[in-house]
Amino acid sequence: MHLSMFSPQLPGETKNKMWNVSEVALQLPTSRASDRLLQPLWDYLVFHHYSLVSSPFFPVMLAFSSYFIFSCPFAILDLLGEQAPAFYSYKIQKERRPTVSMMMRSLGMAVYNHLVYVVPIVLINSAVMPAPQLPAIAPTVWELFSGGLGALLIFDTQYFFWHMAHHKNGHLYKWVHAIHHDYISPFSWSTEHLSAVELMTMGFWSNLDPLLLQCHPLTTWTMTIFSIWLSVEDHIGYDLPWAPSRLVPFGLLGGALAHDLHHQKPSSNFAPFFSHWDRLFGTSNNVVKKTGKSILN
Repeated sequence: MHLSMFSPQLPGETKNKMWNVSEVALQLPTSRASDRLLQPLWDYLVFHHYSLVSSPFFPVMLAFSSYFIFSCPFAILDLLGEQAPAFYSYKIQKERRPTVSMMMRSLGMAVYNHLVYVVPIVLINSAVMPAPQLPAIAPTVWELFSGGLGALLIFDTQYFFWHMAHHKNGHLYKWVHAIHHDYISPFSWSTEHLSAVELMTMGFWSNLDPLLLQCHPLTTWTMTIFSIWLSVEDHIGYDLPWAPSRLVPFGLLGGALAHDLHHQKPSSNFAPFFSHWDRLFGTSNNVVKKTGKSILN
């Protein structure tokens, strides 16, 4: 999950640093003529939802609400099981279904981690660090695509080596990452079934990478939503034919099958999104679906 704490400020605005709220009448930049395709969307967000998108809590709300919204449909499918045969046929481990208790435990852990760890860090960050300015001009479509892809690739690299190290080192695995492997068959809510250390590590990278690439806030927010979808899709336990991992050619994305196999055989498929690092390091395993089970080629 991404915990980006982007807290933008408009040019010429005086505000309370902690709450990112204007202390004088809000002075929005004059709308400029722009042939950029995304400019109307950016103008709408700035002029109609400024108090929301400028809040230091907006990126956290965006990330958590994306996790919640993306997880709900698959939680319902898990509860319906064979009563929804059109979807159940794509279930990877049909012999294992999450219970309501398992779902509530994972969701409760995500809520707890955010209230106890994420919210205080947002408050501290907004109190001690000046917020970057919110630009008046939207990014181009290419800037949004290239910046988002670049941030995803960097995060994928960071997490691959971090993830592999935690599986290779018994102490790191036990104290940091093992909790994520409580379940052999992942399900949507288990996306954020994480220790506080792992959650905060991912949050740090999710903040740092767009800043390093000087991404536009709209790029960062779009990348946040898309990356959370990919993360949830990795954990849903359904090999859907329209999933991004199936639509993107050449097996460039890992997807639900690859990550499901990682939970069954944790010595493989360490990358969160893409497949190139696992291929380069020989930790990639191809997955074939037979009679509802995942097996190695």
